[in-house]
Amino acid sequence: MNKLLKHILLSTAAILATVTFTTSAADASVHKAATSTIHRRTALTYRYAKKMLKENKTGLSGKTSAIFSRKLYPDTGAASGYSDFLLGLRGNHYKFTSHEKNLLRKNPVVKSSTPAASLANAVMAVQAMGMNATNFKLYHHKKGTNLVSRLYRTSISKQTASSQAETLIAVSMSSRFKRPSGAKFSKASLSARLVKSQLKNNGWTYNNAQGAKDADVTSMVLTGLYRGKSNTSTVESSIQKGQKFLYRLAQGNGAFGYTYAGKTTPNANSTAEAIIALSNNSATKKYVNTTAMRTGQKATPLYAMLRYVNNSGSIKKATSQLYGVGQVNLAVAAYKAALKNRSVYAIQ
Repeated sequence: MNKLLKHILLSTAAILATVTFTTSAADASVHKAATSTIHRRTALTYRYAKKMLKENKTGLSGKTSAIFSRKLYPDTGAASGYSDFLLGLRGNHYKFTSHEKNLLRKNPVVKSSTPAASLANAVMAVQAMGMNATNFKLYHHKKGTNLVSRLYRTSISKQTASSQAETLIAVSMSSRFKRPSGAKFSKASLSARLVKSQLKNNGWTYNNAQGAKDADVTSMVLTGLYRGKSNTSTVESSIQKGQKFLYRLAQGNGAFGYTYAGKTTPNANSTAEAIIALSNNSATKKYVNTTAMRTGQKATPLYAMLRYVNNSGSIKKATSQLYGVGQVNLAVAAYKAALKNRSVYAIQ
């Protein structure tokens, strides 16, 4: 075991050991992820993620492709899910090499037509790797590009709720991110826009379909609203209603899933998104691995999510290991940050 991995496991143990919770009889009946399980499963998927990055592959077996490639991804320069993948590594204390940083510097595509969601992912990826999104220097370029200003000046009106949430998370990552003149939105106006798109059932969906249940998008929007930190009564009310909607979507085994034609399929990614949302609010982090959210819940989301980690470190039934491994690592990192009263997205 290398020194970095030992540091991660020891620091996680120290965090978990110093946190005390009030436990009721109901809480005691909920299966929680044991400290040893968190250590073991996190170590497995963290190692897997490091190998993926080293080989620049979206997986280590089966049909895979490159993570970074302008040829394969002419519109973005990287595979979908790359920013969460990098944030997950960063949140677990990975130190990116110059070679790995250059993969990002050589490949991202930033054009006048680049949509807000793509720019938001670029901002998050650059910050995750320890570079500066307000002065990002592409490979062999002496002059830096302010990706944050570009994002602020990009229209978000036709973006989906999940893309708008990503945008709000991205511009809220650092206190050094300033809204430029000519901005198409502010954090407050974007928060208000997300509140306006909240459905009658108090959740959010990818396509704004009334009556649909979408744990993933609801979790992303809640994370965005938490990070936007708008303290208006309208936003606060929207958050509270959205939280209650999310709680109702928790399965009996603690997992979350996607719902299609009335059937919900629990999975690691949906569960990870919920954990990230719960971890980014001080009042809800207890639901990650301590307290049940609703009647009939027999296990916590963290317990459920870690059961999807294979012995190889890959994620069971993940449609993409870049998404699966990336979001599981990010969820664990988000919870560890929450135990220190921080956010995994706060990167100065």
